Amino acid sequence: MTLTLEDRARGTLVGAAVGDALGGPVEGWTPDQIVERHGGRVHGIVGPWHENWRTARPIAPYHKGDGHVTDDTLMTHALVRVYETVRDHLDAYAIAEHLVPDLMSTPRWIPELEAEALPLQRIFLAEKWIVTRLHYAHVDPREAGSGNIVNCGAAMYMAPVGIANAGNPAGAYTEALDIAGAHQSSYGREAAGVFAAAVAAACVPGATAASVVDTALSLAKDGTRAAIAAVREVASAHRDFESALAPLRAAVDPYDSVGPDYRAPSLDARRPSRLHAIEELPVALGMLLVADGRYETAVLGAVNYGRDCDSIATMAGAIAGALGGEAAVPAPWAKQVAEASRLDLHAPAVALAAVAREIFALDRSRRRSHESAFTAIAADR
Repeated sequence: MTLTLEDRARGTLVGAAVGDALGGPVEGWTPDQIVERHGGRVHGIVGPWHENWRTARPIAPYHKGDGHVTDDTLMTHALVRVYETVRDHLDAYAIAEHLVPDLMSTPRWIPELEAEALPLQRIFLAEKWIVTRLHYAHVDPREAGSGNIVNCGAAMYMAPVGIANAGNPAGAYTEALDIAGAHQSSYGREAAGVFAAAVAAACVPGATAASVVDTALSLAKDGTRAAIAAVREVASAHRDFESALAPLRAAVDPYDSVGPDYRAPSLDARRPSRLHAIEELPVALGMLLVADGRYETAVLGAVNYGRDCDSIATMAGAIAGALGGEAAVPAPWAKQVAEASRLDLHAPAVALAAVAREIFALDRSRRRSHESAFTAIAADR
C-alpha cells in the first residue's frame, strides 16, 4: 500500500502523541520500578504513578497518566501552529516571532493540569528559557539557546520539521538546527536536527528502520553520532524490547551526561559537550531497530525503558508512525488519548501536510529561479 503525505503526517503526529501519553505516567522511573509498580511491564495506557497526583512528589501537580499527553505534545502542536502561520520553512526568528507569543498569550486546554491555562504555565524551565531569552532579554534568536541546560527539550517537538521536509532528511536536519538555535545548544540542538531528519527519512517510500538509522548516522555529529552508532550495534542483537532494555542503557551510558540516577543528575549533567549526547534520541532509534519499525513494539520498549521515557516514546512513536502511517498506531490507544486529553490529534497533521505541500511548491519555484540564474551566470564568459 502506498502511503500519502497526509497519512504519514497523521502517523507521525498521532504516533508521537500516543507515545507521549503512554510514557508520561512512568517518566523518571527505572524498568525495575515500573515492574514493581504495575505488576509487570506496561502494555498500554495506565493511570498515575501515585493515586493522589495533585500532591504527589516529585511530579505534582501534573495528572500524568490515563491517556494525558505531556509538554512534548503541547510543544509539537505549538510548532505546527507556527508552520500554519508562516506557511514556509522556519528559522530561529519564527520561534521568537510566533512560538513565544503562542506560549505566552493564548490559553489552551492542558491535559495534565485538567484546566485551561497558558502553555507557558505547563512547560518546564528549559522550555521557559526561550520565553525569558527571546521575550524579556531580546537575545538574537539564533543564539538564544546558548546558556540553557542541554537536554531533549528542543528535540522532543521537532517531528513537524520532518514532515515539512518529508523525503529530504538533509533539509530537515538543517532547518531543525536553525529552529533549535533559539532553544538549545550543543548536543541538545544536534539531536533536534537528527530527529527531524529521521522523520523525514521515514517518509521516503520503501524506508525501513535500518535505513532511517543509517540516514541519522550520515548526518549526526560528535557524541550524538557515536551514541547512535553504539546503540545500533547493540540493538542488532535483540528482537524484543525486554531483552534490550539493559543493553541499550549500557550502550548509551558513556555518552549520557545525566548519570545512573535520573532523579539525581551528575555534577556535569546537561552541560555543553562535543562528547555527550542526549539519551532519548539514540534509545528511541535503538527501540525502532529492535522493533524493526513496528510501532507498538518500539513505543512499548521506549515506555518500559523508564527515565525520560515520555520523550523517548514520543520520538520512537513519531518515526514509527511516519514509517507505517496512521494505521500503524493502535486505534484504541489513539482514541483514548484524544478523548482523555481533549485534543484533536488529526487536525494538526492535516494542517501540517497542507503546509508541507505549499513549502514543496515554493522550494520548486525557488529552485527553478536558481537554475535559471545559475545557467545565465555560468554562461557569461
